[in-house]
Amino acid sequence: MAMAADSPSSSSSSGMARRLAHHHQAVLGFLLGLFVSLVLYTTMSGQFGSTKSVVVPQSMSGERAEQNVRTSPPPVSSAPNNSIQGNVQVNTTYQLDQTVNDASDKMKGELIRQELNQDGDGNDDGSNVKHGAPRKPICDLTDPRYDICEISGDGRALGANRTILYVPPAEERGSDGPEWAIKDQSRKYLSDIKEVNVKTLSAAQSLVAPECTSRHTVPAVVFAMNGIIGNPWHDFSDLLLPLFITTRAYDGEVQFLVTELQPWFVDKYRLILTNLSRYDIVDFNKDIGVRCYPHIIVGLRSHGDLSIDPARTPQNYTMLDFRLYMRDIFSLPWDGQGIPYKEKANKKNATGGIDDGTEKQKPRLMLINRGWNRKFVNLPEISAAVQAAGFELLVVEPLRDTRLEEFSREVDSCDVLMGAHGAALTSFFFLRTNAVMLQVVPWGLKREAMIYFGVHVKEMMLQDIEYSITVEESTLYEKYGKDHPAIRDPDSIHKQWWQGARKYFWEEQDIRLNVSRFAPTLHQLLQTLRE
Repeated sequence: MAMAADSPSSSSSSGMARRLAHHHQAVLGFLLGLFVSLVLYTTMSGQFGSTKSVVVPQSMSGERAEQNVRTSPPPVSSAPNNSIQGNVQVNTTYQLDQTVNDASDKMKGELIRQELNQDGDGNDDGSNVKHGAPRKPICDLTDPRYDICEISGDGRALGANRTILYVPPAEERGSDGPEWAIKDQSRKYLSDIKEVNVKTLSAAQSLVAPECTSRHTVPAVVFAMNGIIGNPWHDFSDLLLPLFITTRAYDGEVQFLVTELQPWFVDKYRLILTNLSRYDIVDFNKDIGVRCYPHIIVGLRSHGDLSIDPARTPQNYTMLDFRLYMRDIFSLPWDGQGIPYKEKANKKNATGGIDDGTEKQKPRLMLINRGWNRKFVNLPEISAAVQAAGFELLVVEPLRDTRLEEFSREVDSCDVLMGAHGAALTSFFFLRTNAVMLQVVPWGLKREAMIYFGVHVKEMMLQDIEYSITVEESTLYEKYGKDHPAIRDPDSIHKQWWQGARKYFWEEQDIRLNVSRFAPTLHQLLQTLRE
């Protein structure tokens, strides 16, 4: 009975076992079929899929611009399968020699991640953009003298509306785009410098970025050709030196986009401009296209009044480098042969001291005569004193339309450049090493004479001699008398800032040089040249 009682239970257990076995086989068969299907899918996708990265086009203009801006072909991804969801690119690579469990786990994880992204449940922030590491801001407004913006990548210049756009790579685009208004010159506090707009496009804006009408492989520099230029000192201090600092490292492989272009400036300084850039100068205000560049700088770097700080330049340039650069582009004689006075003496010694019939060699002095303020009112008397001291004299009055090609050769031929403190003394860039600048310092301008010229003379391996006039040698003494503050206390005038000093010391003052008092300076000058 016991066995009879156990028979139904045993039969039931056997049926249950058979059903479980069938169930397990079905599950295993399903899993094996799923795995085989996935492997076949992966293999066939690798065979028939493209081996190149798939990129969702942002806009036809952006795609074509980027193709033309690159100087080398874009890298090609080695991944056989690239999955794109919106603008998010997911690269997956499968190794067929992995274990079944590893392959299955990775495939399932990848499929789940893609499904989440497709459904919008994968922690997407809504921007549909993959964000890279934060980049350094395009624009730097921290310098007290100038502002500067620098774009590397897809830069687009729209001259008609004074705008520079940066189209970031897809992985770096954000939901908003910062923008700046930049005064594109070396003195950002000048009121008459109009602003240029610089903007980083957002993700949405990048999709509709304006199409390029021209594409360039060299960088561009956007700068204003106005301000307080018009005399040589400001021409060099505000534009030419900052342009040298900003662009010399490109060795001519850069294009200038100029706002407020001044034809007279381009004509006068053509040799310098065409050496710094081998490309046509663009009148940016009138440019109606969209120019695309791989690199754009907006603004000019400046290190101070008529100065270069070597520590802040890419190649550690100095003021001496700039002077030698000027001599080179104006095709002046090799600087190492010495000042003209010694060069001729050396040639005479090389011929055994034979006299060729010319008169005794004299050092040559260029006397700059200003035609307006701070002029020498007793020029004939000064000229006679200079010649009596043993100098060959050349009197010049530079004008704004003076041709620098010819004038630079005149300066180069001289051993001494003499003049009252003023813009024309920037001709010292064309002097040879160890030549002398003799600066006549007007009443009340001793500090300015040293700051604006004196320190730079020494930096350029020139020699500096100053003659500071007495108050009696200033025409201010005749005009205002000994009790006027400009005569009695010049510092009180300087405390009125630029307005007071300009009125008296720069604009109303002329010089009546006391040639007797000046004679020892001429003697010192002659001795300096002979040493």
